[in-house]
Amino acid sequence: MPLTLLCIATYRKGDEFLRECRRRGCRVLLLTEEKLQHSGWPREAIDDFYYVRREMPEEDIRKGAASVARTEQIDRIVALDDFDVELAAMLREYLRVPGMGVTTARRFRDKLAMRETARDEGVPCPEFVHALNHRAITEWTGRIPPPWVLKPRSQAAAIGISKLSTVDDLWRVLDKIGDAHADFVIERFVPGEVYHVDSIVFNSTVVFARVSRYRTPPMAVAHEGGIFVTSTVGDSDPAAAALRRMNAQLLTAFGLPRGASHTEFIRGDDGCYYFLETSARVGGAYIVDVVEAATGLNLWHEWAKVEIAGQRGAYELPPLRDGHAGIVLTLARQEAPDTSGYADPEIVSRIRKSHHAGLIVASERPERVAALLEEYTRRFQVDFHASAPPPERAVE
Repeated sequence: MPLTLLCIATYRKGDEFLRECRRRGCRVLLLTEEKLQHSGWPREAIDDFYYVRREMPEEDIRKGAASVARTEQIDRIVALDDFDVELAAMLREYLRVPGMGVTTARRFRDKLAMRETARDEGVPCPEFVHALNHRAITEWTGRIPPPWVLKPRSQAAAIGISKLSTVDDLWRVLDKIGDAHADFVIERFVPGEVYHVDSIVFNSTVVFARVSRYRTPPMAVAHEGGIFVTSTVGDSDPAAAALRRMNAQLLTAFGLPRGASHTEFIRGDDGCYYFLETSARVGGAYIVDVVEAATGLNLWHEWAKVEIAGQRGAYELPPLRDGHAGIVLTLARQEAPDTSGYADPEIVSRIRKSHHAGLIVASERPERVAALLEEYTRRFQVDFHASAPPPERAVE
């Protein structure tokens, strides 16, 4: 019998994962938000839809999943978005479906648990403190100089993050948060270059990892209205080997059995690498497309393959290219920006999304990718760039 996968995506993403599952003969069920039922899902790849409402009680979701399981033999449960990781883990444990459980999922969603796990494993992190006990916060702020960043423990990317420069600023924000202090972590702000490592894990082993560097830090994009730019890092760069080692150490310690991961690090002004955060998902902002342009590997497709293989199956990486790629992406003043004036042969993809302008470039020469991204960033600033306030919660 074909495997049946219950995929969870309460934000609109994961089309290529769903299509790959269908290509491999799986039965595909999608659990999504009611408000997304008329969205442009790849319906040819989905056998049935089930719907939840935001803030629906877990007990109701469990009952609904159990009802589905009376007539469907659910073999895998996969969360396609960061915000669904804990829900998928809860349902796996409830329905006794193999895969990542609640405790492991917490390490990939809770920024405090992430830091504690990394610290216990000996991976350097910026100094941090739980935003809970007043005495501990006072002692910590007396020892760690500002600026600091206050981060929600369970949001994704740069959503809800505040940068603070004084003790008064910090306590003013904490007072505003009120009874939700325990939902936050305070961290020393470390200036430097931010990297990300995008991985595929099979049988608890990292079988693929590509290192990239944000040319504009994500916090700057989210909070200062910058242009998003990232590009792959060549194997000859000293950062590549160091970050692959740290990434493998982290994902082993975190206990990811299989799947995709997007992990971020920063190289501080002191030259040391520090862990920032990780996730059990593919990276957003078209990073999947950048990695594919450089290597030929599509993270969504390979994630589907390792999930289908499961605990007892086999998985083999596809042939890889040793190329280089990058993206420049911005909010645009125009609803449908015209990028036809950008005609370099290294352009492999044009982002077509309302009020966004974006180009992905690829080359065998990393210096050519770097030069194009630098040029396009300057031109995008004039031709397209717009900014918007940072979101307080994820945008669908």
